[in-house]
Amino acid sequence: MDILLWKTAKQFITQCYQELGKPEDILKERLQEVKEEISETGSYTHTYEELAHGARMAWRNSNRCIGRLFWQTLHVFDERRVQTESQVAAALKQHVEFATNEGKIRPAITVFRPELPNKETIKIWNHQLIRYAGYQTESGIVGDPASMDFTAECEKRGWRGRQSDYDVLPWVIQIGNRKPELFPVNLQIVKEVQITHPDLTWFKDLSLQWYAVPIISDMKLEIGGIHYQAAPFNGWYMGTEIGARNLADDFRYNKLPLVAEWMGLDTSKPSSLWKDRALVELNAAVLYSFKEAGVSIVDHHTAAQQLKIFEQNEAIEGRECTGDWTWLIPPVSPAATHIFHKEYNPSIQTPNYFHQNKPY
Repeated sequence: MDILLWKTAKQFITQCYQELGKPEDILKERLQEVKEEISETGSYTHTYEELAHGARMAWRNSNRCIGRLFWQTLHVFDERRVQTESQVAAALKQHVEFATNEGKIRPAITVFRPELPNKETIKIWNHQLIRYAGYQTESGIVGDPASMDFTAECEKRGWRGRQSDYDVLPWVIQIGNRKPELFPVNLQIVKEVQITHPDLTWFKDLSLQWYAVPIISDMKLEIGGIHYQAAPFNGWYMGTEIGARNLADDFRYNKLPLVAEWMGLDTSKPSSLWKDRALVELNAAVLYSFKEAGVSIVDHHTAAQQLKIFEQNEAIEGRECTGDWTWLIPPVSPAATHIFHKEYNPSIQTPNYFHQNKPY
């Protein structure tokens, strides 16, 4: 028997059943079932209840996530029976539609079959289910520089975008060692937000936009020693993810100089604080635009307060709130939040979500 798997499974099942308030005899019976299954097959199968609570626990244990207060609201789609690439694509479409919910975003995860003995592994090549392409052209980079490698892989396989700043990339799905299949995303299910500003009327002329739902699709979900390589999940955006990173980083869309120019700021010296002033207005524009479009979003101050409530809730349950400080502090005005002044234990607990090597 795989002793390590059994030990990990026993620890998870015990914690899971205790948290769900299961009677001791039910726990003992389930542990015996799992032990026998591991002995016979080298693995074991989670019940839906175990899968769902494990995925929620993984969110609760995510050290880099500021939005963990809502971990219990995660909707879990069980797609472990899916066999083909087209069935995977259909499940991803269902996820996008459910999560988007016309802007009232619902946290969700879609879990495909895990790594199993004598079973082909399902892989989703995309970093996020909705993500913009990036192209190297003669006149410079068009679109998202962070997507250039993946865009090139898609183009090798026959995909062609419009070479605009906001081309939605196709889904690339691979099962086992089979040839990866590309599935263009139906743009009717992709909600996007045009970025305007509550006071600066010219902001709309910058032609900035972003998609509504961040659905991470390249991380592995690990529950009780079982590894789900394909398990895309989403919450909703914190405004700074778009306004201070995606649109602002100089290695991404790098829009701060443009915003500063339109604001008439002195960009000749850093002491004019032109970056700070442009950053605040860009973030104000993102928050305003998402709210005007009826799309769920949270500002970083509110998100920090939500994390504080989560920390208090965990303390009541007798659990330590672990965290990665470098990720939890917001990229705008971090010292104005309690997170900046607090230390976090960075130890990794499971269940959890883990980064994987790119398959390309």
